[in-house]
Amino acid sequence: MSTVDDLLETDPSLLLVDDDAAFLGRLERAMARRGFDVRTAGSVAAGLAAVAEKPPAYAVVDLRLEDGNGLDVVSALHQKRPDARAVVLTGYGNIATAVTAVKIGAIDYLSKPADADDVINALLATGEDKPEPPENPMSADRVRWEHIQRVYELCDRNVSETARRLNMHRRTLQRILAKRAPR
Repeated sequence: MSTVDDLLETDPSLLLVDDDAAFLGRLERAMARRGFDVRTAGSVAAGLAAVAEKPPAYAVVDLRLEDGNGLDVVSALHQKRPDARAVVLTGYGNIATAVTAVKIGAIDYLSKPADADDVINALLATGEDKPEPPENPMSADRVRWEHIQRVYELCDRNVSETARRLNMHRRTLQRILAKRAPR
């Protein structure tokens, strides 16, 4: 099995695409310390431009960006460079999106908050060895809360429409939305 250094020796280029500037900065520094040649982008448009300019060997792309869907960047990367290894990060995990991400070329799909070690394990895992499960996965309550928040945002923060789509009472939804996010 190749070590991290062996894999990075051939082409250490890494593109990070995320619209959360603080998270992007932390991940950029962590990945650079681990030997990657890191470029960053804060939007789908910037990510697509970076892929068009010089397709990286590795990419870590946030699913939901302010100007669109991060899967567009993964798809463009896979078309330009089929051997590239991309990981999709998201705070809104669901199975349908994970399946779509893998179909268009992502090798893994991680829920935020993912640390640099989780990302590297996913990026460098081969078919024979699966990456270790995350040390601190989201709790079931947190996953439920994230899903509710996602639907709420997709419904333009309309409580009645969100409650209808989630098949729950509007007041129940209001109580959930008023609470802090579970850990």
